[in-house]
Amino acid sequence: MKPSLLNVGRLPPSLEKQLAEAYTLTTLSDVSDPEAFLRERGAEFTALTSSAAIGVGRAVIERLPNLRVISNFGVGLDKVDVAFAQQRGVAVGYTPDVLNDCVADLAFALLLDVARGASSADRFVRAGRWPAGAFPLGRKVSGARLGIVGMGRIGRTIARRATGFDMTVRYHTRRPVPEVELPHEPSLIELARWCDYLVLITAGGPSTHHLINDEVLTALGPDGFLINVARGSVVDEAALVRALQDKRIAGAGLDVFADEPHVPTELMALDNVVLLPHIASATRETRQAMADRVFDNLQAFFAGQPLLSVAPAA
Repeated sequence: MKPSLLNVGRLPPSLEKQLAEAYTLTTLSDVSDPEAFLRERGAEFTALTSSAAIGVGRAVIERLPNLRVISNFGVGLDKVDVAFAQQRGVAVGYTPDVLNDCVADLAFALLLDVARGASSADRFVRAGRWPAGAFPLGRKVSGARLGIVGMGRIGRTIARRATGFDMTVRYHTRRPVPEVELPHEPSLIELARWCDYLVLITAGGPSTHHLINDEVLTALGPDGFLINVARGSVVDEAALVRALQDKRIAGAGLDVFADEPHVPTELMALDNVVLLPHIASATRETRQAMADRVFDNLQAFFAGQPLLSVAPAA
């Protein structure tokens, strides 16, 4: 018999089709009363899939007494109760590495856009304002100082991208990363004060909640730009709005927000911020690679083999 698989939320249709062929698949969002369903039938499921945007909490895991494996579509695990799952002996897989390039590419797309005003200039032309006068000057990226908050796989990829722009790079993490030769800045405030562009690519969750606060933004200063391709929770959004409105920072490029898909209207009213709908990994190639990793993690588990990508111990 096929293993019973519970899908929490929605996954790409091609992946759901593939999962339905290999497993007895139930998608929780299709169930009229999920709570009653889990009470009555939770013991049937040995596998679970979810995504970084939806995750899976303790309350659901507790309803699945025979759960043995979770395969998460995404690299973010802040919405997955990894610690509780691991305590229950549940293997947790996710999709690192395959999205590094696209997230790093988008970080630079945001950086270039907010610095040179590409989106704003497009609106300027479309509104017919060019004949009335020149577009305001932008800021140079090549040769600038880049600060990176977080130096995991994606952070290192962003740092490599920066070499193509002849940028000077420093990074901040709680501890220096042994295999990284770039200068480590133990003080986030000092990194913000030093850099021209501050890129966030740290993990979400309680330990980084509002890591970027009013003090950090003040240190970044009126010539500094903030780029967030991490999690919306990492930034105190209200403090960021104030800093942008008051021109205490030069601008921001944001792919993530505190309450997605809802974006504060105050941000939408500002021309010194670029707003994207959480699309850092959203290319056909990368989303297919992520889907393949979700499926392959499950297949490896039920074949008695190690998962291809195992979540770190919580």
